[in-house]
Amino acid sequence: MKRRIGILTSGGDCPGLNAAIRGVARAAYEMFDAEIVGIRDGYRGLIHGEWQEMKRSQFSGILTLGGTILGSSRQPFRNMRVIEDDKIDKVAAMKKNYAAMKLDCLVTLGGNGTHKTANLLAEEGLNVIGLPKTIDNDLYGTDFTFGFHTAVDIATDVIDRIHTTAASHGRCMVIEIMGNKAGWLTLYSGLAGGADVVLLPEIPYDIKEVAKVVEARANSKKAFSILAVAEGAMDKKEAKMKKKEREAYRQETGFHGIANRIAKELCDMVGVEARPVLPGHIQRGGSPSAYDRVLSTQFGVHAAQLIAKEEYGVTVALVGNTITHNKLSEIAGVPKLVPTDHQMVQVARDMGISFGD
Repeated sequence: MKRRIGILTSGGDCPGLNAAIRGVARAAYEMFDAEIVGIRDGYRGLIHGEWQEMKRSQFSGILTLGGTILGSSRQPFRNMRVIEDDKIDKVAAMKKNYAAMKLDCLVTLGGNGTHKTANLLAEEGLNVIGLPKTIDNDLYGTDFTFGFHTAVDIATDVIDRIHTTAASHGRCMVIEIMGNKAGWLTLYSGLAGGADVVLLPEIPYDIKEVAKVVEARANSKKAFSILAVAEGAMDKKEAKMKKKEREAYRQETGFHGIANRIAKELCDMVGVEARPVLPGHIQRGGSPSAYDRVLSTQFGVHAAQLIAKEEYGVTVALVGNTITHNKLSEIAGVPKLVPTDHQMVQVARDMGISFGD
């Protein structure tokens, strides 16, 4: 049995992409007669026909390597069927290049947008398998995505290091954690790092409630406070607005990021020395943790097993302790947000961590 497999990585990079690529390739080489085609820079490479036939040696030594050896790009799903200035029909081009590469299947590594486009291609008749990556852990149908645990480790390390300087100088430190729509990364790292306040996009906050926590700590001779704040957190007033209204409101009020705003508000309301901390893309970089190396490898091997069985139109998932898969049509475009009654939220509340509500 011979299989010619195309692989691409799409969207933002994260630790574990290379480990997953390696898992697919090495398992495929072991299980059947495989040819691997690497597609450059995600769907952009598939659209423009930028690809190369890979050698076995190219999958050696990449288990611990961060980023992606194939390159990546963001190609918004909403524009996939839009003919833009370049006059390219993107869907037709992807189908044409899939055929030109003589692929038996396409493996796509990515997050929500990547999976929506993967499902689109599956509906167009291509053989597609998805692998779920994102530090946000917001893909429906899988307990964890690869890249998430490494990002938790990094964000927790940031909080740990901020603790020492916050305690030394008696400051209130507002740490902005990645996560625009889902707060999983902030929730896990905030709990692991011992934050006093955790603000999530799913739980709108009242700055007065946040100020009460900071003031109470100051009055109880705890000279510092640690706030872990998701970049997509919003107050209760903003939560009632539509997206465009919220963007306009923030522009009018001179919004320069959630951590900057909260730090300034706390300075004004409580009189504490509050400083914003923005670790930014550090959270997405570097070598994957041992957990993510294992998970990425498991996902990659399962994809190869699905190819051997010619089972397509699915995405790999972790459910409980089992590596399994879901239909692309059932998970594409379905976000996995933090439920307000999630067990981890309750654990945090029972430990006295405030969510500002």
